[in-house]
Amino acid sequence: MTAMDHEKVTGRRFFYVTVLNVVITITEFVGGFFSGSLGLISDAFHNLEDSLSIVISYAANVIGQRKNNTKKTFGYKRAEILAAFVNSIVLVVITLMMVVESFRRLSQPQHINGKLMMIVSLIGLAANFVSMLMLLAGSKHNLNIKATFLHMLTDTLSSVGVFIASIFVILFNWNWVDPLITIVIAIWLLKEAYTVVSETINILMEASPKIDLDAVQDVILTIPEIVKVHHVHVWMIDENHIMLDAHINVKRNCNMNELDGLYDKVDKLLKDKFNITHVTLQAECSRGLDNSLID
Repeated sequence: MTAMDHEKVTGRRFFYVTVLNVVITITEFVGGFFSGSLGLISDAFHNLEDSLSIVISYAANVIGQRKNNTKKTFGYKRAEILAAFVNSIVLVVITLMMVVESFRRLSQPQHINGKLMMIVSLIGLAANFVSMLMLLAGSKHNLNIKATFLHMLTDTLSSVGVFIASIFVILFNWNWVDPLITIVIAIWLLKEAYTVVSETINILMEASPKIDLDAVQDVILTIPEIVKVHHVHVWMIDENHIMLDAHINVKRNCNMNELDGLYDKVDKLLKDKFNITHVTLQAECSRGLDNSLID
């Protein structure tokens, strides 16, 4: 499957996941109202927010596939990074709200219809699990999809928690199990959400990816005609596209006809060694010889 085919499949799956999430939300609102389960109602509100997040992610996914133009010369890939950032921040806020609500419910347990709670939680679990599987493959290579996948994972784990809690409610009338499980799940989710937030902030701030610049310099200097590298900048457009801008000092006997060949060699070396996808070089003779690597 080509990268373009993958993007198209992902777009379709975003739509299916959105429809599934809306169905889950309605089911849990109704089930929570008739069972008296605050857990189901809280999960329904969570799913409602997730539906909006999926729409944002889907829109960003579509926008991100647009070609570059004179106004957006690097294209629209950052739309997906922005969506991932927003969705991850929202996920952190919702997770913290879940923790607060869980502590409140621990101190104020309420009567719950355990059987109805179990039935609705199973429906939610099945639909959320299917939604999660639809986004699993794309989440490994796309922060926007990963952020949405985490939302689906949150819902799936919440449904598991509600189901387990319903068993204890039915057998032992232990209503406190539901908020306790929610707290445990929330701690893990905060860790995962923090990872996405951190990565998106680094990309938006144009921080250097995890690449050793000294190693980059050493690789470029393996080309005999290049004697020095300076004014190096490395950043990311999104998590899959690394850019490099640098000045190279070439030997004085190097002529203009040889520069194209040098550029091609540097492009290939950096692509093979560091997966740098876009390289811009400025060739110089004596200018910048006294500068450091990042000056």
